[in-house]
Amino acid sequence: MDIIVHGCTGRMGTILSDLIQAPESGHTLAAGIAPGIATSDTTGRYASLEAYEGEADCVIDFSSHTATAALTAWCVWHEVPLVIATTGQTEEEKALILAAGKQIPLFFAANMSIGIAVLSSLARQAAAMFPEADIDIIERHHNQKKDVPSGTALLLASSLQQARPDAELVIGRHENGIRTKSEIGIHSLRYGNEVGAHEIIISDGSETITLKHEAEKRSLFARGALAAASFLQGKAPGLYTMADLVGAG
Repeated sequence: MDIIVHGCTGRMGTILSDLIQAPESGHTLAAGIAPGIATSDTTGRYASLEAYEGEADCVIDFSSHTATAALTAWCVWHEVPLVIATTGQTEEEKALILAAGKQIPLFFAANMSIGIAVLSSLARQAAAMFPEADIDIIERHHNQKKDVPSGTALLLASSLQQARPDAELVIGRHENGIRTKSEIGIHSLRYGNEVGAHEIIISDGSETITLKHEAEKRSLFARGALAAASFLQGKAPGLYTMADLVGAG
């Protein structure tokens, strides 16, 4: 595949670009896009998608949710499949993603880890089997992460709500008082260089189930994004997720 990396100078964009350019990858870095960099056909780097005039089989975005409008517009106009691997989208930006997914194959996931997709499925099953249990999500990330709670924590909460449709999300307990039976708590920790860890605790007072996923290398997210890009090839327009990729939908 010829791949455009949108957000090529960021931490994940750099890892993804290196992965694509590895001799054994079988892929080609068509272009690297990042605001503020010098546009050059020689280096294959451009300050915007509009500056790139070549072909591509897919765009993978590891930039920022604020790029959603320009990113979806370019991919729809050029009929190029899109993988969005950012989080923190506003409701307006989510609406743009939904609209673009009606015109191009678009993969949108809060977390590009296959392990998180498995965790999400297991958590939904456990919540359904213990309908009266208390549920909490604890997520840990590095101290530079901006969105709280993480997009992955919200993804896991959404999966749990499929088994608990009346559940209320309580983001960070900060007041006195006992918990209600309907709440799912989400607690966020930010410290050091933590890559990312998500833990789900399900307890009914007589037994406790703890489900946990830890990301040990950031390259796993880049590999997941590449798998998503390959998955989109030949697909009809639509909005696809990690559940579609792993068959857990």
